[in-house]
Amino acid sequence: MKPPVSRAAFASVLIGPRTLGASLVAARCASSSAAAAVTAYDHASFVKEIAATDPPEHLNSLLNVLQARGEKIVSPGAKRGLIPCVVPLSESPAGDLTSLLRWPTAPTGYTKYTAIFISMYIHRILVEADFSAGTGDDLWAAVGEAGKNLYAKGEFKESQVADLDVYLLKKVGLFPDVIERKTLRHLEKGDNVSALITGEFYTRDQFPGFGRPFVFNAEIFKRVGRTSEAKDSARVALKSPWWTLGCSYEEAAELAGWEDEQLEFIREKVTEEGKREDLKRGKAPEQVILDEAAFLMDLASVDGNWDEVVDRIAECYREAGLHDIANFIAYRE
Repeated sequence: MKPPVSRAAFASVLIGPRTLGASLVAARCASSSAAAAVTAYDHASFVKEIAATDPPEHLNSLLNVLQARGEKIVSPGAKRGLIPCVVPLSESPAGDLTSLLRWPTAPTGYTKYTAIFISMYIHRILVEADFSAGTGDDLWAAVGEAGKNLYAKGEFKESQVADLDVYLLKKVGLFPDVIERKTLRHLEKGDNVSALITGEFYTRDQFPGFGRPFVFNAEIFKRVGRTSEAKDSARVALKSPWWTLGCSYEEAAELAGWEDEQLEFIREKVTEEGKREDLKRGKAPEQVILDEAAFLMDLASVDGNWDEVVDRIAECYREAGLHDIANFIAYRE
């Protein structure tokens, strides 16, 4: 079964259950100090050398914080059974993974956006720890200098903001699960107008490239009886990669009012006949290959067969001249 998308931080991380494999990525350095991650893996080097992109700022601080709150740091190359464009970071006691997402062909400016989101995520963890009674000092020691620039212990109380979610949205940043909770609370209070406004705000390019905001907005439209708008929003969601929906394809398709026609259309597109038809219509060969990779990712998210198609996905990027991405996609321990 495919791992679900984290609604807490899906713009930069994905989570999901998995079985860990043995690591082939050795640490280049390790420290026993509280300010350094005690880990056998070098995620920053993996991101740079295998994922072929610049490691985001504060990555090591994030690893330290995740470990300090009880998660096990895992090998960045332990990708079997996962969406092939993620870099695993840690596993929670419940078996959920926190992972970086390395877009094969990222939306404009996404590297900078991801770095910002990681800082926001660390900030959020510190705020929630401060909000929770009985939190020890390990978390604060682990984050090091980066934490001092993000949040000082006691700031939440000093702000006199009564609601944690309100504080997060005003003082920290936008998070999918927080926006969704806020929207649902409006509905619970019978304030449909505020729920619709918040749901619409969620879809305004807050999380570029992801379908989840549009799926959620479709659910809100449906709950308030606006069926036509629910279908429109779900259909917009299905134009995004299906692995970004935050739900099964079937659930999104039902909201869209679709049967199996879209699924069959995509399956036809990855056949040799389907690719020849696209070429005859004038589509550039490189684009046909990139489309095949994207379609295979969509279908794998439906069938849960990532490991069965990852080699072909990698080969598509290689044929399109994106050799670094191809090597990253194909990398598995």
